Amino acid sequence: MHIPTEPVGSLPRPAKLQAAIAAYDAGKITKDQLTQEQDAACLDSIKRMEATGSPIVSDGEQRVSSFATYPLADTLAGTGLAENLAGDGQYFAIFTDGHHRQLPRLTGGPFRYKTYAAEYVEKAKRMATKPIKQAVIAPSMLALLYPLDDEVKGYTREQFLSDLCDECEKDIRKAFKAGASRVSIDFTEGRLACRNDPKNPWTGRKMLASFIELNNRVIDRFSAEERKNIGIHTCPGGDCDSTHSADVDYADLLPSMFKMNAGYFLIQLASEKDKERVYKLIGEYSRRDANGVPQVAFIGVINPQNPRVETPQEVCDDLILASKYIPKERLGATDDCGFSPFSIDVKPKHGSPDVARDIAFQKIKSRIEGARMASEKLGLEAAA
Repeated sequence: MHIPTEPVGSLPRPAKLQAAIAAYDAGKITKDQLTQEQDAACLDSIKRMEATGSPIVSDGEQRVSSFATYPLADTLAGTGLAENLAGDGQYFAIFTDGHHRQLPRLTGGPFRYKTYAAEYVEKAKRMATKPIKQAVIAPSMLALLYPLDDEVKGYTREQFLSDLCDECEKDIRKAFKAGASRVSIDFTEGRLACRNDPKNPWTGRKMLASFIELNNRVIDRFSAEERKNIGIHTCPGGDCDSTHSADVDYADLLPSMFKMNAGYFLIQLASEKDKERVYKLIGEYSRRDANGVPQVAFIGVINPQNPRVETPQEVCDDLILASKYIPKERLGATDDCGFSPFSIDVKPKHGSPDVARDIAFQKIKSRIEGARMASEKLGLEAAA
């Protein structure tokens, strides 16, 4: 046994790929030409992540428009938007630096994904020598496609939510069938749901409980054995080196979040001001038995928003402290967030996306080594 460790998902896209995406949006290059750049970035992501010693890898989400919109559009600008959607939906989040990210708006039914994550898994498997993990979007995020107050003509909210849950389940099952060893569900809207931002109306509607219920409608379709490898990721956002809900107290989120019957949780913590307090909350609210599966808490030990590379000793120290409150057999290590959840991200604090990309692999290597050191100190390596 050892402390398990895995990435959240995304890596900064190379500047060359970001330029290709812009050129594709402008009609200056073909889809095949864009795909060539995506293929190159995915191969580089996988090989460099394998070189860090990571026991499980991802393609860095180099093909997706964003963590939230990959099922819906080819690019972040909305090129190739799926049927029954318009580009003028509500803001998902307003970040602390003032920029925002917007979702599409549902205009009719039925709701169907245009792209499933399995497509990325199949391509990544051909490039990798290690197991693949895949991130997917939560139904709670995509629930925000439906207008907040109005009803879509001929398509009720409950009809939409029923179709949505079917599509989300299909997304996860197809990812596993394509060869993913682990699938984590991005749930960054969870913390944001506790914020009550007057500039972003949905955050003031007390939607957290309904988000948890909706996500469990999907998660509970899987057996306990399957749910061991289905995770939930939470963070306060991470885009252009900025966050959207870091001011929200984890005490407002964690008691509800651990009601989801997932087998593991990837939790932002490296950038948290009072980490020890949150470790205590995790130890208190995570469950030894969530409908037949123990909940493993992967604590964030790497901050993707900060260009300073954490040392393996710092990672180790965080894990040792966390083990005072979280049972060591249910403790893991991860990054606070994906390194670039949105495909167009210039990484301003890093100087460029290419510099940020190099730094990301250094940080991942520190996480791997720090987790190994903590495993040894906790006597887990010897027990392996």
